[in-house]
Amino acid sequence: MERGGKIRQDFMDLSACTREKLAHVRDCKTGSSGIPVKLVTNLFSLGLPQDWQLYQYHVTYMPDLESRSVRIALLYSHRELSGRAKAFDGTILFLSQKLEEKVTELSSETRRGETVKMTITLTQELPASSPVCIQVFSIIFKKILKKLSMYQIGRNFYKPSEPVEIPQHKLSLWPGFAISVSQFESQLLFSADVSYKILRNETVLEFMTGLCYQTGMAGFTHMCEKQLLGLIVLTRYNNKTYRIDDIDWSVKPTDFFQKRDGTEITYVDYYKQQYDITVSDLHQPMLVSLLKSKRNNTEARMVHLIPELCFLTGLTSQATSDFQLMKAVAEETRLSPVGRQQRLARLADDIQRNKDARFELETWGLHFGCQMSLTGRVVPSEKILVQGHICQPVSAADWSKDIRTCKILSAKSLNKWLIICSNRAENVTENFLSCLRRVGSSMGFNVDYPKIIKVQENPAAFLGAIQKHIDPDIQLVMCILPSNQQSYYESIKKYLSCDCPVPSQCVLAHTLSKQGMMMSIATKIAMQMACKLGGELWAVEIPLKSLMVVGIDVCKDAFNKGIVVVGFVASVNLRITRWFSRCILQRTTTDVADCLKVFMTGALNKWYKYNQDLPARIVVYRDGVGDGQLKTLIEYEVPQLLSSVTEARSSTSSKLSVIVVRKKCMPRFFVEMNRTLQNPPLGTVVDSEATRPEWYDFYLVSQAACRGTVNPTYYNVIYDDNGLKPDHMQRLTFKLCHLYFNWPGLISIPAPCQYAHKLTFLVAQSVHKEPSLELANSLFYL
Repeated sequence: MERGGKIRQDFMDLSACTREKLAHVRDCKTGSSGIPVKLVTNLFSLGLPQDWQLYQYHVTYMPDLESRSVRIALLYSHRELSGRAKAFDGTILFLSQKLEEKVTELSSETRRGETVKMTITLTQELPASSPVCIQVFSIIFKKILKKLSMYQIGRNFYKPSEPVEIPQHKLSLWPGFAISVSQFESQLLFSADVSYKILRNETVLEFMTGLCYQTGMAGFTHMCEKQLLGLIVLTRYNNKTYRIDDIDWSVKPTDFFQKRDGTEITYVDYYKQQYDITVSDLHQPMLVSLLKSKRNNTEARMVHLIPELCFLTGLTSQATSDFQLMKAVAEETRLSPVGRQQRLARLADDIQRNKDARFELETWGLHFGCQMSLTGRVVPSEKILVQGHICQPVSAADWSKDIRTCKILSAKSLNKWLIICSNRAENVTENFLSCLRRVGSSMGFNVDYPKIIKVQENPAAFLGAIQKHIDPDIQLVMCILPSNQQSYYESIKKYLSCDCPVPSQCVLAHTLSKQGMMMSIATKIAMQMACKLGGELWAVEIPLKSLMVVGIDVCKDAFNKGIVVVGFVASVNLRITRWFSRCILQRTTTDVADCLKVFMTGALNKWYKYNQDLPARIVVYRDGVGDGQLKTLIEYEVPQLLSSVTEARSSTSSKLSVIVVRKKCMPRFFVEMNRTLQNPPLGTVVDSEATRPEWYDFYLVSQAACRGTVNPTYYNVIYDDNGLKPDHMQRLTFKLCHLYFNWPGLISIPAPCQYAHKLTFLVAQSVHKEPSLELANSLFYL
């Protein structure tokens, strides 16, 4: 609950009741096809008395008091409120028992002897299913986790007393939980999922010192700000996190600052008095963090932090590309279903055994129940269609071996193309080329010998060679890069995506030197190249005729956080294997797209060109939706899509469905097998009990987890003219998870969503411009 009773963003979605407008699922939204499967969840039941209500009051003070802690202390000192379950943020008071009067007046004396009059006015009586109540229940459980010696960092809770150390990489992991309380189909449920906070055992001062040795003093301040601004640090003396917004080079630990009571003290003395910490480096600069005020429309408060006392959190991009480091982190954080269940059982046990936690629940009338089980369904596996052959994969997770001897559906011959490489990479390039042409031939993709240009090992030389040798007949440019230095990739992709639109393929020379893996690497690259020329690799059977599917994703630009990249990818043929891709950069503070009418109109025109008619049905999958944006999507994005559909040149308008996709959701599902817990089978659907009554929603497990616990993907149908049965909508979604040509296996989201993600990621990270329309008909971003 934000100050003044404002609903937090992630709870705002609960007010969007979409199911009541969808006549075909108003009475029943569950499917029936597939094999039933019993699932264990990470959801726990919460019991409440039958007529339980929450009473909301507004509290005013006369004279007004600035200090929140004083406001709370004065109110809580009255016997009218003692022993009652209450939550108060300084303005809004919540009680589980109603006060005798609608307006209650109380008075208290401050320590200075000043009399303060408090007026408590009843404003609302709320049922347990209200979004406000759900938020109050979440506040109650946050209190409970704090009683279990956990600290809140961001939205999650962690236990610093039980760290997992990875000394070889100077990392600590704090175990903890992400929690939420929600009203599901028939009951209130508490959900918890295991989370880890990654801390580096390196202070900001140590990081700055190391940077100084690397760069020298000349460019040190600039490099320091570039590397540190925007990072999150943790101060272990109070276990709080702060964002580094600036570095104040003029302020030192020996400088004075003014405390809240008006007295002045040096930073050195403050930390010694308050925390018994001795600051050793008296010449270090100070970090600046802007703390957002919880009071509406008030300026952020600036705090100075000492680098020596701030520990870096998270991992750098350099660290995430370190295989050994990431393997060590994964070994600790990727819990198996059994390991995850043990952690959940321990949390439930701690809540039920802790006297303070029990008292908190009892005063609110809450009963913490048992872990919930439910029944899901496993939908049938899909056959993969390749040229002249129908393949039933041994495992839907990866069918690369099953189609190794098969030809792809269609491919253009690659007759005229360039390879740019350095002199050192000449031998690996020739070996790779031989493999590439061999695997290309076996899959039905003819690859002629290219023109090979050798250049010096610098980004300018690569770009210069492309500019010199490119001509209108060149179908593709391949660059064998000497290193993963970002400037190589970015300059090549920017030029060939925007200025001179030609499909491009970048490969590291190091990758091509892995002799034992050459055939599999060549096969992967050949498939990508075939797609970039407009080829189709495989298909699945889609019973719905004349169906267009669309994926939309949004990604923040890496350089300019005020700009978002909107990606739109639509199928343009009947078997859903050819794609039309558009992308735009828009200046906005939200992740809401305002270009969808233009994109959809372009996609419909392209469909008409291929099929001489418009699609009978359009199903749009919208990914990249932030908390609290559901209503905005319904009111702003859906009308854009509808407008383009109704204005299209056709006697009969296309039917439209819009589905919000969330890859990260709280519920997890496990299946009990041979007296142990395992991940659920591929194709598992959950459309009851763990879903929301006001939405037409379901979960789908469409990816395999080799290690750890699989994450289900959550789908929420927010608009639906098509009137497809739940079974058909679920099956269609599962089928589309097979059609991502960059991986011969199932993926976690429908293929058009993943294509849109790849497109927006390329533009947001490397190109920073709208790609040329000449590339719109190929998957140039794979």
